[in-house]
Parts: sequence; C-alpha cells; structure tokens
Amino acid sequence: MRGVEQVPLLYDAGLALLEATGLGRWRRWLASGADGRVLDLGCGTGRNLPLFSAAIRAVGLDPCLETLRAARRRSPDTPLVRAVAERLPFRPGTFDTVVSGLVFCSVTDPAGAFGEVRRVLAPCGRLRMLEHVRADGPWHARIQDAVQPLWTRLTGGCRPNRDTVAAVRAAGFRLEEGSYRASGTMRRLVARP
Repeated sequence: MRGVEQVPLLYDAGLALLEATGLGRWRRWLASGADGRVLDLGCGTGRNLPLFSAAIRAVGLDPCLETLRAARRRSPDTPLVRAVAERLPFRPGTFDTVVSGLVFCSVTDPAGAFGEVRRVLAPCGRLRMLEHVRADGPWHARIQDAVQPLWTRLTGGCRPNRDTVAAVRAAGFRLEEGSYRASGTMRRLVARP
C-alpha cells in the first residue's frame, strides 16, 4: 500500500517538523546506544544512519525502493537491503543491535517480525525501539481506533492504535530496567530476547 510513508519528500518534511519539536532528542537516543553490528530495521529515508557512531557497522533495511534511494543519498557508504521485517535475509545471530524507529506501527505481522528480530540478534543482543503506540486514555484510544482505517490508507500502512510495547513483551523480549520512557503516545525502550 503506497502512502505518505513511501514518498520520501513528504515523509522527511513531516519528520523534520516532529524532530524539531522533540522527536529529534529521542532519535539521537535511539542511535547513540547502538553498538557493534547494527541493523536499522525499517530505515526509511535513512534518518538514523548519520547518527550512528563511526565505530558502528550498520546495515539499513526497508521494503520501499524510493525510501532506500533517499537513504542512499543520506548515507552513501551504508549497505542497504530491500526486504520486509517479517523475512529478514540475514543469518541467525548476525547483529548485536537492532534499531527500530517508528517502524512496528506499519509492520503487517508484528509477531512474525519480532520473531525475525530475535533470530538475527546475537545471544546478548539488544533491540532499541522508538515507537508511537496506542494511547493509555480510553477517549484518546477510541479516537485512534476511529481514524485508524483512513490513517492507515493515507500513510501507507501506519496503525496509530497498535500496542507495540505489549507486542514486544508477548514476543518474549524483556525490557531493560530504566530504559523505558513514555511521553504521550511515544515510547522508547531497550529489550533483550
């Protein structure tokens, strides 16, 4: 499904605005804690890629060719792979860190994707996530439920009412103590298999 998420110019314009109003700090946190061999899962237009330290060996992965082209311009030396989160084309234990920034709202099969993340993570690997999730308040959650079908169509896949943190736990990951932060519908966390 093609939507705003697959149009790099529109997607980057929206994210630049959000990053200027606070999301930028959370994105820097997401990238700064990555180490070793890193998979930027759903790298989109590559906004995380320049934020990784020079010691990082990163690979960007996204299902959309147009956004990968934008990522290539942003980070010309980073290997980029076109694939979906539910079928990662890597051997088990390949990565020390998997970074996921605003991705799991758009993944078709979150349980399958988390299974793939577990598979490609090294035994002591970490999943670092920045996501927007289902609202805690009942009225806000109902609004998310009401707008979800149209929102998903316009954006090309985003589901604003998904409880991604619960899905992380259901997939057998445990949250690292002290890593979880919440602000409105935004969440950031570090999890281990």
